[in-house]
Amino acid sequence: MRVGRDGVIGLILTALSFGLLVQSFSLPQLPLTPVGPGFYPRIVLSLLAFAGVVLFVQNVLANRAQATAAGSMQADAAFWRVPLLFGIVAAYVFLLPILGYRLATILFVLALMPAIEWPTSVRAWATVILISIATSLVSHLVFERYLLVLLPRGSLTGW
Repeated sequence: MRVGRDGVIGLILTALSFGLLVQSFSLPQLPLTPVGPGFYPRIVLSLLAFAGVVLFVQNVLANRAQATAAGSMQADAAFWRVPLLFGIVAAYVFLLPILGYRLATILFVLALMPAIEWPTSVRAWATVILISIATSLVSHLVFERYLLVLLPRGSLTGW
């Protein structure tokens, strides 16, 4: 069984998530609210642990089915994506106070998805656009309406 870089990262992610998940049970339970301070971290950490296991299994299965030469050439060709993704995140952080959360998030997801995998059809582009809008809308509704967390307003747009 050959474990590649993604498999190691998946194992590290799983171990860290489980470690933090165990620690989250030591957070105090509030007597007046059914949802304590550890509720949401437990959900996120459980999902991260699951994602780590999935990443490990995918890596092991891919390494079993794929020759190492073809995989390393593809990984070297995709190296340019790392600085590009950092640049997109930096642009998002810069535009967030200017455009506001809703517009900046739409642009962020709209730039991030094609940077990870370029859409090759009109249907794929429509999916990218719909996911960008839905991500901004759903996260805005969850955080601002349900959790009552104020999200950044844009100095240029006012919302």
